[in-house]
Formats: sequence, structure tokens, C-alpha cells
Amino acid sequence: MDRAADLKHNVLRERFGFTSFRPGQEQIVDWLAAGDHVLAVLPTGAGKSLCFQLPALLRGGLCVVVSPLVALMKDQVEGLRLDGISAATINSSQSREENVAIWKQVSAGEITFLYLAPERLMDGRMLQALSKLPVNLIAIDEAHCISQWGASFRPEYDALTGLSAAFPETPIGAFTATADEATRRDIAQKLFGGKSRMHVAGFDRPNIRLHVEMKQKGADQLLEFLEYHPGEAGIVYVLSRKRTEELAEELTKNGFRALAYHAGLSPDKRAEVQDLFMTEEGLIICATVAFGMGIDKPDVRFVVHADLPANLEAYYQEIGRAGRDGEASEALLLFSKSDIALRNRFINMEFKDEAKRRKEGYRLSRLVSYAQSGTCRRQQLLDYFGQKTDACGNCDICLGLAAQPVAVEAKKQKRVAREAAAIAGGADEGLLKRLKALRFKLARAKNVPAYVVFHDRVLIEMAARKPLTEMDLGEISGVGPAKLEKFGKAFLREIAGHIEGAFD
Repeated sequence: MDRAADLKHNVLRERFGFTSFRPGQEQIVDWLAAGDHVLAVLPTGAGKSLCFQLPALLRGGLCVVVSPLVALMKDQVEGLRLDGISAATINSSQSREENVAIWKQVSAGEITFLYLAPERLMDGRMLQALSKLPVNLIAIDEAHCISQWGASFRPEYDALTGLSAAFPETPIGAFTATADEATRRDIAQKLFGGKSRMHVAGFDRPNIRLHVEMKQKGADQLLEFLEYHPGEAGIVYVLSRKRTEELAEELTKNGFRALAYHAGLSPDKRAEVQDLFMTEEGLIICATVAFGMGIDKPDVRFVVHADLPANLEAYYQEIGRAGRDGEASEALLLFSKSDIALRNRFINMEFKDEAKRRKEGYRLSRLVSYAQSGTCRRQQLLDYFGQKTDACGNCDICLGLAAQPVAVEAKKQKRVAREAAAIAGGADEGLLKRLKALRFKLARAKNVPAYVVFHDRVLIEMAARKPLTEMDLGEISGVGPAKLEKFGKAFLREIAGHIEGAFD
């Protein structure tokens, strides 16, 4: 192993607490570290943040990260700080005094990662100020928003086409989980003039069980589905703001913890709902598509579309919020003929350009074909993104079951899989519960999602290995030096207390 590779793996271990890369990560890291532009299409949960964070540390200087949401910026900043890495965000939710103080730190070279919204980055004064600093890497999150052919075009992202000219010597990494071939070509052309490396990982999320039902009594069908997910976190998507509130009220009356989320709520209320969802367990969010981009809660166990989504790209992106921890999860789509007619009306009202209207009509037709077809759901979904696969064995068509035996079977398999993993790994379930409770307490104290402290897989390994010294705890993948210093003593005390209690 050469010196560059040694350094790369040392940074991976010492800063992030990992001993190896996930599939696809190392190639992207190498390209960006070498100064190449990169477009990376990675499924949710594949670890895209590390793909730009690690090469930024290798290159030195300042890394500017473009992100569309304040909440997402704050979570990533806090996560980096917990890893002992200097990071900050300048955004509209902070006072002018706060933003000025942060900029002074950036100018003094005290910040490694600066998170900005696209419109703030492309402001003339910000570009001029940044041009005087050693900006050695730019990362664009949710890059599909730059393409007018994509499902989630955002006008503020369009200005990012000027980044290459503004920073001609700086490599740019564009990251997305959702982009078909036409959208990928459009992104690469707009950002890089077509000259970039491209990494397209598989789109499959095999742990998400897919099923579709014709909508009959939608509320009753949803309640029946939720009966098989007691105490689990999930998202229910509907079309209108009014329906989010009505549905949340209906679920609450039936004994579920549910809140509404839509763009009509005040910024403070939206932030409150999102914070509750990220930090508490078992909460159901009834939402319009305003909720979701940047949501990185690992243990979302289900996503339900109570109304037909816009197209297969939007559907794929939205169901991708389930099962980011790799455990069994479910996606239920309810649709009706009136849903299809309503979506067609939306297309005709929203798009005046004939070519765009035809494109959106085609996308809707592919979604309808997916919903009405009698062949493997996953084959159809992945085929849309250009990926071929065999029948999945994990959708309602392959299983030959209605949505309710599917839910029962999924619940059974999930329980069996968890028990088998715990037994095989020697994990102490009682200790695991205590560690999760401690993580929740620490996360609430810092006002961050629980996974920012430690992911579930880290706690499972702790419960299996029962480390009693900082040296032993530091050997667990995902426990880097910074987190060991911040949280090590608390977790070691919890482990020791559990072991002592077993002998009382």
C-alpha cells in the first residue's frame, strides 16, 4: 500500500471510525482527491457524505457543501463536529450576527466544511469572498434538483451551472440517489460541460418490500396496514395540505402517534415536527412531498403513498426514506383511477411547454404501468433506471399475497432475522435496550438525531462485545477518537452497570 493509500485509510479510521469502505465509496474518494469532477448516483444509505468529506480532508483547505435544507445542514454539521472536524453553516435561520461570526472563522481558516444553500452560494458577494479562500472541493447534495428533466427541479439550483467557471481549478462532486439516464446526462452537461467521472451504483433497495393496492376505503386500508407496525416510525404521503391534517387526526384517534407536515405550516412548526420525527421513536408523519428531502432517519420502517405520487422517480426517492439501516421495511402504494386523472390535470396545468408536458405524461404512464402490472414490482422499478434484475421475491406480485399477508410475513421475517442476528453475534438484548436509551438521552441533550451519536450497528456490536475499556471500545467500527472522547465514558459506564446488575 502506497503512502497516499495509507493516508486515506488512516483518515477513514482516525476521523470517521471505519476500517473499510462501503461499495463504490473508495473509487469516488480517489477521483475527487485527485482533482476530478464526479457525478455519483448512490442509493440512499450508501454513505454518500463520506465520499466528499474524506477527500476534502485529504486535499486540505475549505470544502463548500451545497445543500437545499437548513435542517439537513445542521445535522451534517453537528455530525462532523462530533467526529472532531470543524464545520459550520451560514443560513437564513441564523441571525446576521451569527452568520458574520461564522464567516470570520471561515476567513481565518478555522472551518473545514462550510454548508450553504445554492442561492446563498451563488450570490455575487459570496462568490467573490470565497474566491479569495482556498476552496479545494465543492460538493453538491441532491444534485438531481439541477435538471429540468428530473422529478424535483428547483430553480435555485439552476445557478449552480456557473460553478465550474467561478472555480475553474476546484473539483466538484455532485451526489444524488435519484436520476435516470437522461437526468444524469443533463446534470453532467450543466455542471461540467459533460467532462466528468461518473459512478452509478445499483438502485436496488432489497430490504424494502413493495406492494400496491387499488384504493377502496383508503383510511381503512391504511389503518389495517398500520396495525402490523405498532410503535414503528413511518411516513404517509398524501396530495393536499388539508389531508395531512385530517389523516394525522384520524390516526391519532385510532391510537397512533401522528403529526401533519406541509409547506403551509410556519417554519418553526415544520422544524418542530421534523425534530420530533428525527429524535423520537414510533412517530408517524402525514405529509405532502414538502417532507422528505434530506431526511436521514435510519429506522423508518414504512412509507405509504395514500395518493398516487407524481412519477417513478418521485416514488423511488420517497420510498427510499424507509430502511436506511438495512433492516426489513415496507412500501405501500394506494391508488385509484381518480388519482390518475388528477395527476394528468396537474401536468396540463403546470407545464406549458409541450415537450415537458409529454415527458411528464410519459413518466406518469410508467408509474401507472408499475401500479397496474402483474409482474415483479422491483424488476419494473429498476428497469426504469436502466438496471436489469431477476424477480425479487420481496414484493406482493412475487409473493402472490395481498398487502395484509405481506405485512404479517414481513413482521415475522423481521423478528426472526433480528433474533438470529442477535444470537449469532452474541448481542445482549437487555444491554442493547439500555444503550439505545442512553443514545436517545445524549441525542436529545445535543438536539441531534440519535444516529448522529452512534448508528444502530455500532450499538449492536457494543452489546455483543461488551467492551469495558476505552481501548476495547475504540476497536468497534464507527467509534472514532472524537466520539470515543465525547461519549466513551458514558457508554462504558452503561455496559459495566449492566454486567454488574447481571450478577446481583
